Amino acid sequence: MTQYDNTNTGGLWPSEQKTEKHPNLKGKINVDGKDYYLSAWSKTDKNGGKYLSLAVDKPIAKEPSPVVTTSDESLPF
Repeated sequence: MTQYDNTNTGGLWPSEQKTEKHPNLKGKINVDGKDYYLSAWSKTDKNGGKYLSLAVDKPIAKEPSPVVTTSDESLPF
């Protein structure tokens, strides 16, 4: 089976929470191997043309793996 390389790709999906300030679309994008949050708002320019306004947010932090100890010394009793 071939592994898919998702470097420098991303995707947007309709936002479940939508108010005037929430984005219409939300997703993730990978740039040079780092994942970022991506948001898009549908807007209309002064001439009536439609476009997407994009925002890229800080890198997605990877949660550290929990440390599991099996030593009897770690038991409180």
